[in-house]
Amino acid sequence: MSDKFNDKYRIKSARLAGYDYRNEGLYYVTICTKNRSHFFGKCENGIMLLNDLGKLAEDFWLAIPIHFPNVSLDEFIIMPNHIHGIICINEKIEIERSSVETYNYTSLQIPKNPHFQKLSAPAKSLSTIIRAFKTVVTTESRKINPNFAWQPRFHDHIIRDAQSFTNIQNYILNNPTNWINDEFYL
Repeated sequence: MSDKFNDKYRIKSARLAGYDYRNEGLYYVTICTKNRSHFFGKCENGIMLLNDLGKLAEDFWLAIPIHFPNVSLDEFIIMPNHIHGIICINEKIEIERSSVETYNYTSLQIPKNPHFQKLSAPAKSLSTIIRAFKTVVTTESRKINPNFAWQPRFHDHIIRDAQSFTNIQNYILNNPTNWINDEFYL
């Protein structure tokens, strides 16, 4: 296999090869801002203080299950330059193209926001959910700060057992306390 496509270097996928991200399960995700810029507020004395962009990101994160009925959320934290969260896809959904008007994030809308329209069917994959979230946060955040941007892609980890689930929950809950030592601290 060539390292280039159309004379551009390929970036190896961060997703687990052969895994169907529509599958029922728990997924730990990390989404970073571009250049890890501190867009969402600041962390002081182990407490995350969200600014307007941070509150906006939090509101849209909490709205994910409204728009993706087969999704629920567990622990999450909005940090100055990234978000950690646990997303649960409760059932694998097969969507036939003829039954849905659109198949990606562009049709999402929450009340009072034309950019986060409710899907007429549940999410197809973890990437669909994250793409929708990132898109609506970008659109709305740029009304406040035109420089807002996400890092391309996101990191995910498939949670496979109870111990891993507990460890990740604790990591998320303790992220503000450990901010000074965090790999994303700049």
